[in-house]
Amino acid sequence: MQISSRFSVGVHILALLDINKDGISSSEFLAGSVNTNPTLIRKIMGMLKKNGLIEVQPGIAGASLAKAPSDIRLVDVYKAVEVVKDQELFSVHENPLRECLVGRNIQESITPVLSAAQIALEKELENVTIEDIIKEIKKKEKDQHN
Repeated sequence: MQISSRFSVGVHILALLDINKDGISSSEFLAGSVNTNPTLIRKIMGMLKKNGLIEVQPGIAGASLAKAPSDIRLVDVYKAVEVVKDQELFSVHENPLRECLVGRNIQESITPVLSAAQIALEKELENVTIEDIIKEIKKKEKDQHN
């Protein structure tokens, strides 16, 4: 099990929209960069638009950020693309054997730890913006050419 790739694809879309803000960013163009199909890109763009992170101009092959990159936190993307519902990053198996010592107590024992881990993840994502990711992308590109 792993977190849905919609999160990283959402971040990819937002970074590319800003970096390519003077070009046309159609779903086909974005899909080419992500190396996926345009249908998935349109689905994720719909989620980003619904949450006020991008603007899409109908009839024009293009989209743009609805906010400055410095105002879009990764936690906003994480929540927009519905990676998980609140307090459901980790699922605990249902119906363990109640006659077993572990089965009887595992859910109540592990759930607080898993909830704390999800809170820590989301807190970390609050500290990083799309602008931070764009800066890192540009730094990596510069480093590769030196």
